[in-house]
Amino acid sequence: MDKTKIQEIALKHTHKVKRCGLGLATGVGKTLLGLKHMEKEYSPLKKYLVVAPKKAIMEEWRSQAVLFNKTKVISITDFTTYRSLNKQNPKDYDVIYLDECHSLLESHREFLSQYNGKILGLTGTPPKYRGSEKGMMVYDYCPIVWNYLTDEAIDDKILNDYKIVVHMIQLTTKPVIPVTARFGKLNFNTSERKSYNYWSRRLDNAATPKEINIARIQRMKALKDFPSKERYTKILAHSIENTDKDKCLIFANTQEQADKLSEHSYHSNNINSEENLKLFKEGKINRLSCVLQLSEGVNIPNLKQGIIMHAYGNERKASQRIGRLLRLNPDDTSIIHILCYKDTIDETWVSNALDSFDSDKVIRKDFNIKIW
Repeated sequence: MDKTKIQEIALKHTHKVKRCGLGLATGVGKTLLGLKHMEKEYSPLKKYLVVAPKKAIMEEWRSQAVLFNKTKVISITDFTTYRSLNKQNPKDYDVIYLDECHSLLESHREFLSQYNGKILGLTGTPPKYRGSEKGMMVYDYCPIVWNYLTDEAIDDKILNDYKIVVHMIQLTTKPVIPVTARFGKLNFNTSERKSYNYWSRRLDNAATPKEINIARIQRMKALKDFPSKERYTKILAHSIENTDKDKCLIFANTQEQADKLSEHSYHSNNINSEENLKLFKEGKINRLSCVLQLSEGVNIPNLKQGIIMHAYGNERKASQRIGRLLRLNPDDTSIIHILCYKDTIDETWVSNALDSFDSDKVIRKDFNIKIW
């Protein structure tokens, strides 16, 4: 099957259904499918609303409408973010399109409970649990009527195949973490292992929900700030660049980290971001680092390898990032590298993030590269 056929099947599942959602793998063309649904519902007297997490996704709707000659439906369409949804008037719209509908929160019920028209939800990562906040909102306002997700799309040669390599990294026992006093004065240096053990003990000894939450956040923050993954990423990216000659996209956790990991980075505070992205797309550079902004709505030709520094149990972020690597020719295979601190909570986070992927395509290896 090709994408057109998949989209036809998906649209049939929305026929005569007032409110529904579709689970479609990243790369199958959910924006184009949404535009086709708009055409089916079209009347010059109607008004549409597209809700998306970020403005980049809204721009994707507009650019796809121009590319596929569907500007007529965009002319009757308003756009808003989920954050601003409650500022809209529910009586103004005949059909609402919830792009990345897994972004729905209980706070959006205020608007949706007053809205009486049609709803189509679109997502590549439908909520797993109906009892969760997002699960309940999707079930109440755009219940998923059909799923066509990553591995099925790969089997049908819609998307390219993939291999996920989880790099198991030891926390260093060297004193490389500065510990500062209350007013920023350096007290001493500690190791990643000692720092991790400290915050784990704080979590184990926490007595109240507030203390538990603070300890969890502090332990996660400590892991994100440890330098071993940065050092390992530089070694790995250099190897990919010089040995395989492939394009490699690095997903960093912060803008500062992205700037450290590549000469060319993409984030909101880099004035050269768009130029760097253009060079990367055209193949004039082989390495680009980014943060979350590149997770959704941007396609990069011939992107064969990627490095994900942090998973943290979020299957949606993992899916969106991995989805960037599934746009090759169907007979190609992309390689996704995920870094994981061995013998830490990071192992659980990575396992949770990869839960929806084919376990036969996931390889976990201890890599004894000298980092320090």
